[in-house]
Amino acid sequence: MENNRPYLIERIVAALTYPTMGMIGFIWLILGLFTNAKLRPFMQYHIFQSIFISIALFLLNMLLAFLINIISVVPFLNVVVLNIVVFLNAPVFMNYSIIQIVVALALLYMGITAFCGKYTYIPYVSEIIDQNVRH
Repeated sequence: MENNRPYLIERIVAALTYPTMGMIGFIWLILGLFTNAKLRPFMQYHIFQSIFISIALFLLNMLLAFLINIISVVPFLNVVVLNIVVFLNAPVFMNYSIIQIVVALALLYMGITAFCGKYTYIPYVSEIIDQNVRH
């Protein structure tokens, strides 16, 4: 069972791939392609999960911006939505908004668990990645 544990460099790369939104993992995939190295399931899981999460965050951001633009023409809802958006994006702690703090804490959690050599669990996302990578 000891040979299934991830190496230190794998844990470091897996931990760094989350705060860089998958960029370090993508570079690791490219390096593995050029060196014909087979990625172990631990690395595949974390790299693909970080890329999936970064794409999902981007798409969610685009969708919310689109919906807010549509709602901004509705007379009463535009004021309510504007207040919610301003509240969630207002600086709270060291010029970081509530949304930025939540995203940073989630990325920190995923990076720490990856560095510990564990498979990070995020509902729905981890199940999709697990079905497509480890099996």
